[in-house]
Amino acid sequence: MLDCDIAPICKFDRKNYFYPDMPKNYQISQYDMPLCVNGTVPLHDLAYPKDAQKNIATPDKEVHLVRIHLEEDVAKSFHFETSTGIDFNRAGTPLMDIVTQPEINSPEEAFAFLTSLKQILVYGAVSDADMEKGQLRCDCNVSRASGETDGARCEDRDQKNMNSISGVRRALALKFRGKRSARARRETPTGNARLGRCCRRNVSDAHKGIGA
Repeated sequence: MLDCDIAPICKFDRKNYFYPDMPKNYQISQYDMPLCVNGTVPLHDLAYPKDAQKNIATPDKEVHLVRIHLEEDVAKSFHFETSTGIDFNRAGTPLMDIVTQPEINSPEEAFAFLTSLKQILVYGAVSDADMEKGQLRCDCNVSRASGETDGARCEDRDQKNMNSISGVRRALALKFRGKRSARARRETPTGNARLGRCCRRNVSDAHKGIGA
């Protein structure tokens, strides 16, 4: 479905760290031998938001994938004014991470990517991909060209666990506007923003598998 290269052998690794949403102090994940690598997600015209379909910067674009790996999900944190609650019901359930190349150049392309990917997962019977239920979540990393000749990039803070496609678009549009304003004030080096994103798909539903 995604034209990935499926690994003949993959393995799981133990990632050691402490955080309240993983109280056993380690997470089972895949590091150097993931489930599969490469692959693409096509950005069809109708996957873009309706208000952007007449002005698509790169028609028939494909976003290339870096890898798809499996790991266990962590608990869900709820932050209140003076305290934090943690729901452990989903902790330890299987999670599939889909990592892209930094080729998504606008909030509208991010919207189209998530829409296309969701359609593939649903029609391939991989997942219901219901974002309101946490079955599909999105982490975004926004970076800009540093201006150096070696092509180095300056990373920005992640946008974590976003659970709606329109919300991803709004969050990225706000971040892009902030970067343009900062550049106008000469607070950051000139450069073009790029999105390297990681899509997290929960596969804990008993009636859904990983295969397609």
